[in-house]
Amino acid sequence: MTESALSPAVQRQLPAKAELAEPLGEALEEATRQGATAAEASVSSSFGLSVKVRQGEVDTLEHMRDRGLAITVYFGQRKGTASSADFSRASLVETVRAACDIARYTSEDPCAGLADAALMSTDAPDLRLHYRWDIEPETAIDLARECEAAALGVDPRLTNSEGAEVSTHQGIHVYGNTHGFLDGYPASQHSISCAVLGRSGESMQRDYWYTTARDPSALQTATVVGQEAGRRTVQRLGARRLSTRTVPVLFTPTAARSLFGHFLGAIQGSSLYRKASFLLDSLDTQVFPNWLSIEEQPHLPSALGSAPFDGEGVATRPRTLVEQGMLRGYVLSSYSARKLGMKTTGNAGGIHNLVVHPGAMDYSQLLQDMHQGLVVSHLMGQGVNLITGDYSRGAAGFWVDKGEVVYPVEEITIAGHLKEMFERIRAVGLDVDIRGNIRTGSVLVEGMTVAGE
Repeated sequence: MTESALSPAVQRQLPAKAELAEPLGEALEEATRQGATAAEASVSSSFGLSVKVRQGEVDTLEHMRDRGLAITVYFGQRKGTASSADFSRASLVETVRAACDIARYTSEDPCAGLADAALMSTDAPDLRLHYRWDIEPETAIDLARECEAAALGVDPRLTNSEGAEVSTHQGIHVYGNTHGFLDGYPASQHSISCAVLGRSGESMQRDYWYTTARDPSALQTATVVGQEAGRRTVQRLGARRLSTRTVPVLFTPTAARSLFGHFLGAIQGSSLYRKASFLLDSLDTQVFPNWLSIEEQPHLPSALGSAPFDGEGVATRPRTLVEQGMLRGYVLSSYSARKLGMKTTGNAGGIHNLVVHPGAMDYSQLLQDMHQGLVVSHLMGQGVNLITGDYSRGAAGFWVDKGEVVYPVEEITIAGHLKEMFERIRAVGLDVDIRGNIRTGSVLVEGMTVAGE
């Protein structure tokens, strides 16, 4: 059925969990009939709206609606996977047959199989992950226009726009396997964003801002988002280069998030069993300063990374990854855990709300504590080697002297080694950014190399 054939009421309504459980259950039963010793399947359905306005005119307007079923079958320890967007009985039979055909011709993998039955979620908490936002396209267009106008109105030097966007997405995901597990939940994510360009003499800069949340009432207003995008762009005008030096570096929360992303990449199971991590064999060793702790908190209500169970039906649970600087846990699915001779941590599909405990200083206090150094607000490039830990990325931000921002900087590179950078973290700020799966404040790192002129 095409999007245009759906009534507005139907377009805004997610199917019930039971409605998706029916084809999922049929697929699992069919897998058993066709000889599979075990099987798992997932079914999802989602819809959304995205509107982008540039220079006051509608640039794009997209309605999205999608659904799909994926099934994985096991013949002993041989595995095959197939998927379909057609939930008819005939299509389900053919999809399962395709997965079984693949499994019969694959090599045995001693680590393949479902997660252990004893680990399945049995009492999934309601984490309040789904909030409807029945916004009409016309209203979304007005919001985007309001956002862009607010950005461009900040300063006459803001001369162009990359546009403002309003988007809404709602979906439901159901997972089941032949252990008898079958459960699912709806989720939503809504956002407003804006990016503008400014010019001062020969200097031309771009910056952006955005707000995102599961609950639309938790979003910043379109005006606030636009004004922040404009303010951030104006701040960058007149940026200079720096001479090469070694200085403290303060990563703003959006930049700091990537640091902990590299940490997660180094402790995830696939990196460890492939021996492609600079943190290999680091469990129960000192990785961060002894005052720093990091937790996974999968049950935070309405948080963007929350989930009652992982992609294999394993119950999620709060846990400490770093305790007083000591690495206490890895990020494992059942497959990577078996490869390592360990137990799954409920992270099939990734981490669920990594929370870096902040210290006692806000952003302005961190600047005073740094006294002189570099604030990094933007990172470019992919110069990170998780095997060796070598770190080198293009950056832009602000030079700080006597605890005050004195001018913006650009076209520089910051370099170091991730293990040393983690050890040299001096402070984590109170300015925690909750707009993602990694929650952290600004991070002050001692002694990084800044390469410039």
